[in-house]
Amino acid sequence: MEHTWLSLLPFLIVISMSIWLKNILPGLVVGLLVGSMIVKSDFLAGSQQSVLYIVTTLSEETNIKIIGFLYLFGGLVGMMNISGGIKGISEWVGTRIKTERGLLKLIWLTLPFTFMMPMFRIMMIGPVVKSLIKKMNLSKQKVGLIMDISTESVIVLLPVATAFVGFMVSLVGAGIQELQLEMSPYRVFLLSILFNFFAIVMLVIGILQTFWNPTKKTNDSTKSNVKVDEDEHEFHRVGIKRELSLVKAQPWNLIIPVFLLLGLSLFLLWQDGMAKGAKTLFEALSMADATFVMLLAVFITLIITFIFYIVRRQQLHEILYHFYDGGNQMMEAISLLVLIWALTLSAEDLGFSDFISSTLGSFLPAFMTPATIFLIGSIVGYFIGSSWGTWGLFMPLGLTLAVSTGASVPLTVGAVFASGAFGALTSPLGDTTITTASILDLSIVDYARYKLKISAIGGVIAIVLYLVSGLFVV
Repeated sequence: MEHTWLSLLPFLIVISMSIWLKNILPGLVVGLLVGSMIVKSDFLAGSQQSVLYIVTTLSEETNIKIIGFLYLFGGLVGMMNISGGIKGISEWVGTRIKTERGLLKLIWLTLPFTFMMPMFRIMMIGPVVKSLIKKMNLSKQKVGLIMDISTESVIVLLPVATAFVGFMVSLVGAGIQELQLEMSPYRVFLLSILFNFFAIVMLVIGILQTFWNPTKKTNDSTKSNVKVDEDEHEFHRVGIKRELSLVKAQPWNLIIPVFLLLGLSLFLLWQDGMAKGAKTLFEALSMADATFVMLLAVFITLIITFIFYIVRRQQLHEILYHFYDGGNQMMEAISLLVLIWALTLSAEDLGFSDFISSTLGSFLPAFMTPATIFLIGSIVGYFIGSSWGTWGLFMPLGLTLAVSTGASVPLTVGAVFASGAFGALTSPLGDTTITTASILDLSIVDYARYKLKISAIGGVIAIVLYLVSGLFVV
């Protein structure tokens, strides 16, 4: 069933049901079932195919690394909670940060220590940020947006030492090799960073919201916090909340594990990259398998932290109970990601990539090629919620169109990367949106809608910049 509009149907079902029900899970289940039934043309066979897609995603090495990292990191957060580490840091920071602007500045200041991987950064700073939001009664949505902008929009602009660089350069290299172009993939990648207009514009918007917005408690903050309270039953986790409110504040119980995790992550990234043949530090950080390294780092950190807490006379049964409780708090994010990965497999079997390619064609004016690639890529990125997925779909297409129309290759590559950044930042299916919303106790759909309103401004500005640049950049 290649080259058919039916490949869009699973994503349309997910987005429409999510808006209607204000919950993404039912739409994902229905979308996966519908896509699978179209593939197999039978209800029972389609149901079996749905399960097969889920099993396939769980057997994918990269996916299971991400799942393991999420659960173990959630467990580490749970241990830091019951040991008083998060409470201690929150109280210490709370005596120094009194305003919304101060908290937003703190989020940016953590960037040099947490820039390697988006999910890693959000989970590192999220628990402390959440406690400060609650203490100061701030807007969870606004603070979450700054967290996401300072994560997605920065990491995609860094030329070294992130989980993205190796993948991005490999995509460019594969496209250049396929078209037999005499270009350096890494040089094209470096030049494309200058043309990732969406990420650059959103970075500017995030900085403006941090430093130039008047500091005030808005109605949005009250509304946002009340919304979560209404969604959650009054008896849900009441015992755990009561227990955590009584723990003694001990900031070292957070400081030691966090710096241990950061140090291990950097060391293991370097070690893994050097084992893969890297010659320099930056090259090693770029070549390393960041997903596995983060999983290994959090695993080792958990073991050492467990021993550290026992030595500090933390109760064994409390540590273990809250490890599992913390990990279970990430099960919503994990289950959503598994269903999204399975949904993507069904869409691909329906010919989603070929449909997008065939509908674009190759009859575009050269100056419109980057803007068109960004616009359509952003729409697709919003549907699939994955920057890597969007880049994988559109990089071959973008390079082919750039060569056939005579458009600038670095400019078009920048547009492809920008479209993935748009989807990852705005989509309710994106792992950044899901993780941030889960940590801050936000409705995923409402939070994604809030981000879309602001990101749309950045998207429009980016389109204008691509149209103008298309006339002058060759």
